[in-house]
Amino acid sequence: MEEKLSKTVVNYSLKVEENERVLITYMDDSSKNLVKYLIKEIVSKKGIPFTKRVDADVNAILLENTKDNCIDEIKVRKEFEVEHYDSFITIFYNGNEYEERHVPAEVRAKIGKATRALSDIRTNERKWVLLNYPSIIDAYKAKMPYEEFYEYAFKTMVYNYAEMKEKIEPLKKLMEKTDKVRVTGKDTDITFSIKDIPAIPCMGESNIPDGEIFTAPVKDSIEGTITYNTPSPYRGDVYHNVSLTFEKGKIVKATCQDDNEKLNEIFDTDEGSRYVGEFAFGLNPYIREPMGDILFDEKIIGSIHFTPGAAYKEAYNGNESSVHWDMVLIQREEYGGGDIYFDDVLIRHNGKFILKELEPLNEDVK
Repeated sequence: MEEKLSKTVVNYSLKVEENERVLITYMDDSSKNLVKYLIKEIVSKKGIPFTKRVDADVNAILLENTKDNCIDEIKVRKEFEVEHYDSFITIFYNGNEYEERHVPAEVRAKIGKATRALSDIRTNERKWVLLNYPSIIDAYKAKMPYEEFYEYAFKTMVYNYAEMKEKIEPLKKLMEKTDKVRVTGKDTDITFSIKDIPAIPCMGESNIPDGEIFTAPVKDSIEGTITYNTPSPYRGDVYHNVSLTFEKGKIVKATCQDDNEKLNEIFDTDEGSRYVGEFAFGLNPYIREPMGDILFDEKIIGSIHFTPGAAYKEAYNGNESSVHWDMVLIQREEYGGGDIYFDDVLIRHNGKFILKELEPLNEDVK
């Protein structure tokens, strides 16, 4: 499975070329076999692989003790990577998601501000792939034995994304001629415009697993309330039943069943963190249930994610922020259902597209 995934990443996602410098960052020795296959595959394409090992526990302590002079050095190191590598492969390995719980919010804000321009270059001007190597913690969250989860995770990651690209084209065209969007459901009724903002299919070129199409709302157009029905992890904490109310595009009220004060601290990180930078449909038919890992959860078939924080340059609405928090609402019937309208025409009911040209995207939606 590792060998097949390495071929997908190198040949399909990154399309590595001769003399291309590729930095592989990994977080646990469990993924070493995958790293080895990636190195061999990159070399077979006459690319130049490099590796970096990051320990999550040690990194958390570093962040907790970061002072202003450390932030300067973090910026220098990020500058080096952006300037010296053409492509990036990051292999996460989920352990204790609370390790970074005590990192001060002001430290995160300072790091975000100092490195935002570099992060933009890495995201928008370099090739990159982000994936999670299956861990025991992941299997626990997915409520599966590890062997079963391992097979499941790799199945989602080596999905035939080229085939999905063809199916998604009618939805892309529809989104790009749409002005007004309305999303309704349990404790949710929200409207916004996506007029003149591109729709970007994500078919395994950057995130793995993949399977979504995203755009962005016109920044000041959002009105109403959305309530998410999946766990929303963020920097060492997990928030449940997050509900956001918008006026003129801005979050004016944010609540959850956990720590409302801490939730609102996130939205007060900077000027852009109370505005939304992304609206997307999840389309991967193999991913059906939330597990508290956004790389999987945002691809859940029959879902949307509506993301406070920075917009991507490909679908830019003007919002800048060090925050980009993907939050997921599943609209399949067993999760309470819900409707989506484009320019007052119902296009999806209970997570299932009802327009004929979009029906191929309904694979396994019940």
